[in-house]
Amino acid sequence: MSKVLSAEPPEVLAWQKKAARIEKELQEKIRRGERVSKNTHVIHLEQLTFGQRVSDKLADVAGSWRFIFAFGVVLGVWVLLNTVALIHHWDKYPYILLNLFLSMLAAIQAPVIMMSQNRQEDRDRVRAEHDFEVNLKAELEIQQLSKKLDGLREGQWEELLAIQKQQITLLEAQLALLQGGKPT
Repeated sequence: MSKVLSAEPPEVLAWQKKAARIEKELQEKIRRGERVSKNTHVIHLEQLTFGQRVSDKLADVAGSWRFIFAFGVVLGVWVLLNTVALIHHWDKYPYILLNLFLSMLAAIQAPVIMMSQNRQEDRDRVRAEHDFEVNLKAELEIQQLSKKLDGLREGQWEELLAIQKQQITLLEAQLALLQGGKPT
C-alpha cells in the first residue's frame, strides 16, 4: 500500500486546524460583543506550578549581575582563605572541593535555566496565539466596516441618481415651459 504524503508538515496542519478553531470562536465572540484582549503574562502566570515558579525565580537570580558579582566575591574569598597560610587550609590548591561545588552548581543550574527558557517559549507561544486572535478580530471587523461603508456608498449613489433624475425631469419641464410648450 502506498501512503499519500501531504505537502504540509504536521505542525503546519495542526496550526491551520487551531487557527480555524480560533477564527470560529472569535466570530462567536464578535457576535456576542465580547472582548478579545487579554494580559497574556497573567494568563501564563496562572498556569505555572510551584516548581516552575521556583525555577523561574532561580533563573532570574542566577542570570543577574548581582549574582555574578556575589559569586565572584565568594570564589575570591574561598581562594584567598585557602591560599593564605594564617588559617587551616581545608581545600588546598588546585581547589578540588571548590571544583566539585562549582560542578554541582552547574549541574543543577543548567537544567533549571533550560526549564525556564522552555517556559519562556510557552509564554511566547501564548502571546503569539493571542496576537493572532487580536489581529484576526481586527481584520474581521475591518472587513465588516468595509462592507457597511460599501453598502452606505451604494445607497448614497442610488439616492444621488434618483435626485439627478428628478432634477433632469424638472429642468426638462422648465425648458419646455420656456420654449412655450406644454411640460411633459
